[in-house]
Amino acid sequence: MDENRQAYREEVHELLGDLEDALIELEQTPDERDLIDRVFRAMHTIKGSGAMFGFEDIAAFTHTIETVYDLIREGILGVTPELISLTLASCDQIKAMVEEPQGGESADTSKAQEITDAFKAMIPAEDENPAMVPAPADDLKKEIQDNTAQITYRIRFRPHTDIFANGTNPIPLLNELKYLGDAHVICHLNNLPELTDMDPEACYANWDIILTTNHDVNAIRDVFIFVEDLSDIDITKIDEGSEIDQDDYKRIGEILFERGDIKLNDLELMLNRQKRFGEILIESGKVNRSVVQSALAEQEHVRNLRKKRMVQDTTTNIRVPSHKLDAMVNLVGEMVTMQARLTQIAHQKNDPDLILVSEEVERLTAELRDNAMGIRMLPIGTTFAKFKRMVRDLSTELGKEVDFITQGEETELDKTVIEKLGDPLVHIIRNSIDHGIELPQKRKAAGKPPQGTIELRAEHSGANVLISVHDDGAGLDTDAIFKKAVEKGLASPDASLTDKEIHEFILAPGFSTAKNVSSVSGRGVGMDVVTSSIESFGGSVEIRSVRGNGTTITLKLPLTLAIIDGLLVTLGDDLYVIPLGSVVECVELTKKERKRAHGRHVTKVRDDLVPYIYLREVFSLGSPKPAIEQIVITQINERRIGFVVDKVIGEYQTVIKNLGKLFKNIDGVSGATIMGDGTVALILDITRLIVHAEDEDCRIA
Repeated sequence: MDENRQAYREEVHELLGDLEDALIELEQTPDERDLIDRVFRAMHTIKGSGAMFGFEDIAAFTHTIETVYDLIREGILGVTPELISLTLASCDQIKAMVEEPQGGESADTSKAQEITDAFKAMIPAEDENPAMVPAPADDLKKEIQDNTAQITYRIRFRPHTDIFANGTNPIPLLNELKYLGDAHVICHLNNLPELTDMDPEACYANWDIILTTNHDVNAIRDVFIFVEDLSDIDITKIDEGSEIDQDDYKRIGEILFERGDIKLNDLELMLNRQKRFGEILIESGKVNRSVVQSALAEQEHVRNLRKKRMVQDTTTNIRVPSHKLDAMVNLVGEMVTMQARLTQIAHQKNDPDLILVSEEVERLTAELRDNAMGIRMLPIGTTFAKFKRMVRDLSTELGKEVDFITQGEETELDKTVIEKLGDPLVHIIRNSIDHGIELPQKRKAAGKPPQGTIELRAEHSGANVLISVHDDGAGLDTDAIFKKAVEKGLASPDASLTDKEIHEFILAPGFSTAKNVSSVSGRGVGMDVVTSSIESFGGSVEIRSVRGNGTTITLKLPLTLAIIDGLLVTLGDDLYVIPLGSVVECVELTKKERKRAHGRHVTKVRDDLVPYIYLREVFSLGSPKPAIEQIVITQINERRIGFVVDKVIGEYQTVIKNLGKLFKNIDGVSGATIMGDGTVALILDITRLIVHAEDEDCRIA
């Protein structure tokens, strides 16, 4: 039961995420039937599953909400901004109620009652009945048991010939059945008389309906409640919803005999003939063609249903705890290291058979590595979705109109990167709403539409993912930022800086141009948190802004934090790895080139001057340097920076290992990897090395 309750909690969090997304879309398009159905289904699932797994308080709380949205589906109530706000508040309440047993904050029962009363007030007085008040837990459990399985019914609807005289039209009843699920309707006209004998006010048609639904038989009978005395109605359950073999349903003859459309003697007689059974029956005049078509439709409907159910059964997703995935990736990492060692030994021994085996192991290890890393990859849309609620609430609080657009939700990132991405994006989006987007009146005065736009976009770029947040607001005030930088001693008053260099001051700790501290911003910790968080896992931050035309902040993130492609280099007797995703090219650095630069750390590459960092100076290495060194040129935020090393060995599949508590704060080193022979190579953090070089004035141009 504990496992089921935990599964329910996970399901509720997923449903609430989808629910908030649907509600925000519904606020923009209140007449969208699919969105209304999405909200209703989510509430219905939360209620029913809650009753089954011991969350009766959640089931009772959501019952009235479900009733209101059922009335909206029927067109009795409409969608209003107040309804959306109230439903979003109920999402917060459900979240608190489901987290409370796990040590979360106590759910406010008075708040739950307040929300319930507000929803009850929306229900028209004539519709209030016992079905609309929270049902006892036992009734809710019974309801969910009835409504969970997809059951298929055969419905035979035979209206009396005088049904029209009572003002009843059978067609709306058939349409109402379609709202209950997947319905296949067959009309029979075999009782139609000759034209001379026909009464234009009489009904001669009858219908067979094959209905697959998650409603119970009472819901079907309710459709015909007002015509029970004016027709013959037979409802038979023909599929329980548990079978998955699409070929085991009854044959046509069995169906017709079971329904009473053919006698046993006729069935046995026809089975002795060679033709298809349905054709034999029609030719013999035993049944009408439409009757056989009805039986065929029933057979095909159920078989297709079971085939679909079988496919769904074979492609069911499996929930796996994240720590098991982490353990698997660690083991794959160890295997990559062992494979590298095997390859090295094979080439040292120069044994053709051993080399062949090592190459095959290398191929299999690469496939296993890619599959393991693919399992850890998640679409970033799961993170994007939660910001829609935040944008709505914050823009309402600040009195601003904001259209929030997302693109690239299908872009995949390592789950560890996604987990660390939430807080930085929260800070950036909040800043965009508070500082970027202007008030509607101010936007109109500037010739802009009153509604501002914030666009959140994700896209792949080589071995990285670029996530950008763009707003069409006022842009950064360059003068105000420079003035504040001077006040804080970050720049001298007579410094000649580009707009881009001035914009980067907002990334400094404690930097803020806000005159007043509010609940949203003004304390100078937002962008500092963004920078430190993104750089902590090998990412970088870039700012672009045009005064009056908005701001774009781009985060460059590594695809994964577990295994990366690196460039293996040497400094003296030590090995180092530079992340390959940032490497542009490698060039030689001779004594002649160093002399030509007159002591400046800069070189000319195809008519472009490229500054470089001398890593021997950074790491204080005293061993003799080679006559010809190598410059590994990287690109960070459109800046080309070189790193001078003794020798470039080549590409290397790098399994990232943490340095441990003692060495975790070493500046310029992000981790380590174990080579095939057991030696350790340090992984360089090139972003931090650039910052270090600038701070220490290591003659970087």
